[in-house]
Amino acid sequence: MASTADEKTEGLIYKGHPLRRVDNLIYYGTMAEKYIIMMQVLSTKKVQDLDVATKVSVQLQLTDPDLKSRDRILKKSEKDNLYSAMDISSIWLDRALSGKEK
Repeated sequence: MASTADEKTEGLIYKGHPLRRVDNLIYYGTMAEKYIIMMQVLSTKKVQDLDVATKVSVQLQLTDPDLKSRDRILKKSEKDNLYSAMDISSIWLDRALSGKEK
């Protein structure tokens, strides 16, 4: 993977935002911004040797550490696969960061 000296993050980038995975949680965006997406893989199925997500919870959240966790959630949805979850995540995060959300 090629990198430049001024890159702030290492790892996966999807549509200009970083992706971080911790067990069954996937964080999309950065805590330095006002909003972040949290995806939770709720169920999977085996396809050959891979676990494939069959139910993913998606939440648009504020990153404000002073808010209670339930008060940070602005939007939530459930999707049938990771592709659909990433698709809606990208749309929600871009709209929120551009000021088109609350």
